[in-house]
Amino acid sequence: MYNVVIDSEKCIGCGLCKNDCVAYDIDIENKKAVYKGNNCIFCGHCEAICPQNAIKLEGFEDTVEDFDKQVILDPKEYMDAIKTRRTIRQFKQDKEVPQEIVDMILEAGRLAPTGSNAQRTRYIVLRDKLDACEKVAVKYFRNLLGLGMIFAPKLKDLRNVIDPKFFFKGAKLAIVIIGKDQVSASLAAQNMATMAEANGLGVLFSGYFSGVSNLSPKERRMLKMKLSEKVATTLVIGYPKVKYKRTAHRKPLKVTNM
Repeated sequence: MYNVVIDSEKCIGCGLCKNDCVAYDIDIENKKAVYKGNNCIFCGHCEAICPQNAIKLEGFEDTVEDFDKQVILDPKEYMDAIKTRRTIRQFKQDKEVPQEIVDMILEAGRLAPTGSNAQRTRYIVLRDKLDACEKVAVKYFRNLLGLGMIFAPKLKDLRNVIDPKFFFKGAKLAIVIIGKDQVSASLAAQNMATMAEANGLGVLFSGYFSGVSNLSPKERRMLKMKLSEKVATTLVIGYPKVKYKRTAHRKPLKVTNM
């Protein structure tokens, strides 16, 4: 399905592609790069690093973009963005997220790194069925807590706060991230959350909904999940109804220098 093609006329045998190939699938022979095609994971590093644009990856639908220098975020601004972000649990219920912004958020997830470049993470965008999925989740979670109260009476207080908007907090959009590889899915989720916040949106990582989606057969059917699939996390996204005025406390940093 995919292939690496090297234009020997353009290739100058500099070896940059060979040195950067994680699969050791490129050699330099007679001062030209040669693709062996044994272990390639099609990460695209060879195509991206070639100074002569002599290497092409075939079979992909998207196109590569040239750039003169890597875009580096301003460290101070980025740290301020990290400090001032808050998990949002109050959303404006009368304001939809435009589709072009949703597309940007999903693209940010698609471009996240994945283990062995597997790119097996997929996304379920909940808009029209958001309320129906939340209704199923609320009922299941209430029943689950009811059973849990037999063994953990303290759960009673939590059961009393499971209102019809418990999972999505009135937001108009949720994106369920499916992936066997928890690390890859988490990297995608962080990319997506950052992009959402860059567009003035608030984000809630809903561990509760993710847990219910992995346990409830009815919820899984509504989400059209395969038996082998697992929800890694769920992003609840919308326009914040609140504004925070200052940063929040955090426990001291725990670091071991060795």
